[in-house]
Amino acid sequence: MIPAIDYIRPRTLDEALSALSENHGNAAVLAGGTDIVPGLQQGSRRFASITKLIDIGAIPELKAMDFDGQLLRIGAGITFSELSHDPLVRENFPLLTEAAQGIGSVQIRNRATIGGNCCNNAPCADSVPPLLVYEARLRILSHKSERIVWLQDFLLKPYHTQLQPDEILVQIILPSLPKGYWGKFYKLGRRRGVAISRITLALLIKVGADVIEDIRLASGAVTPIGVRFHELEAETRGKPCSDELFRHLAARLGQAILEKTGLRWSTAYKLPVVQQMFYQLLEPFKG
Repeated sequence: MIPAIDYIRPRTLDEALSALSENHGNAAVLAGGTDIVPGLQQGSRRFASITKLIDIGAIPELKAMDFDGQLLRIGAGITFSELSHDPLVRENFPLLTEAAQGIGSVQIRNRATIGGNCCNNAPCADSVPPLLVYEARLRILSHKSERIVWLQDFLLKPYHTQLQPDEILVQIILPSLPKGYWGKFYKLGRRRGVAISRITLALLIKVGADVIEDIRLASGAVTPIGVRFHELEAETRGKPCSDELFRHLAARLGQAILEKTGLRWSTAYKLPVVQQMFYQLLEPFKG
C-alpha cells in the first residue's frame, strides 16, 4: 500500500522548481511513475524519505520536441510510445527508436518517459546505450541555475545520478549524426516481449574503403550502468576491417566489461553472448 503522500501537479516549470526548492530533498518528481509508484507500493528504501510527489506531466515544455537539422531536443517528459512513433527520431536516430519499441509493454511505453529512464539509471535502462553512442547531453534546471552535462558524466552508479534534489531534467539534446554511419541496438531478455534487459548493446560504425573511420559502442545491463567503451573505440579507429580484428575486438570487449563488473554469477553466460553479438554485428564489414 502507498503511504499518505502530498501530491501536487504544477502547470509550469517555475511552479515545479519552486515546489522542489521548498521541500529540502523530501519531494520527488513524478513523470511516468512506472518506477516510483511500484517502489512506493513495495516500500522500497529508495523512496522512504518522500513526503511529496510533484507530477510534471502537465508541463508543456517537457512534452515538446524539435529538430533544427543540427540538434534534436527531446522533452524529458516524452514517452517511449511517442518516441517510437516519431518520424524525426526514426529517420535520424533509429537506435533510439529500436530501444523505445522494446521497452516493457504497450501500457508501460505509454507512461514511461525518456527523462525518467535517464534519472532512474537502472542497469537495464534501455534508452541509455543508444543515447550514449549518440553523445547525448542533458539540460538540467533548478530554481536558481541551468546546466548542460554529458549523459555519461550524469550517470554515477546504479540508481544514482548527478541530479540534485532541487533540479529537474528538462531536455535530452542529441547532435545530428554525419552521413555514412550504420548502427544497431541489441537487447537480450529472458523472453521475447515485456522483458527486463539482461544485455543491451548499441553500436555505431562508419567504414570507408574497408577501414574503420569511426566506431561508438555502449552497453547496458551487462555493466552496472550504461557505459561507453572509449578506449576500445580509440584502439579501433583507422584499422582495416578483417575477421582477425573483429575477433580481437570481441575479446577486448569481454575484457573491458570484466574490468568494470568483476567476476559475477552471470559472467559465465553474459560475456560469451555479448562478445558473440558484437562480433556478429561487425561481421558484414569483413569485406
